Amino acid sequence: MPKTPDNVKLENINEHDKYIQLQMRRNVILQKLRDKGYRITKQRLILIDVILENDCSSCKEIFYKAVKLDSKIGVATVYRMINALEDMGVINRKNMYKLSEIDEKSCNDNIFIISLEDGSKKTLTFEQWSKVIRIGLSACGYVGRKKVLSVEIKKKHEKK
Repeated sequence: MPKTPDNVKLENINEHDKYIQLQMRRNVILQKLRDKGYRITKQRLILIDVILENDCSSCKEIFYKAVKLDSKIGVATVYRMINALEDMGVINRKNMYKLSEIDEKSCNDNIFIISLEDGSKKTLTFEQWSKVIRIGLSACGYVGRKKVLSVEIKKKHEKK
């Protein structure tokens, strides 16, 4: 399909939406770590970002990607972080280190902060955020009356 100004705008919106969803998942994970008493260190932030942004199949793969960003990250740090995330239910090893779905129960204690280009912010409860997703998808003709069970973020694979 040829790129028209409308297509470019739509691609930018989709990329922006993906970025917002990624940041929301990141914030939920960080809050879970804080709730369990973990400090949010630079190395933990790097590991979370590597896991969120990549389809990693092992701790070694996570380690190799993370060490490119911070050469001081040790393999033991990666294993400890993976174990902590798994204990909190954030990671599921059966899914090859992909982030588990964030269920409604774990989200009810969270707020979702939307930053707008004018610098203002909107704070939504999980129920309000779910309503925004449901109405938005329905208005675009994607879901009809079906209930949204989850939102998953994956990297788009490049075509060769």
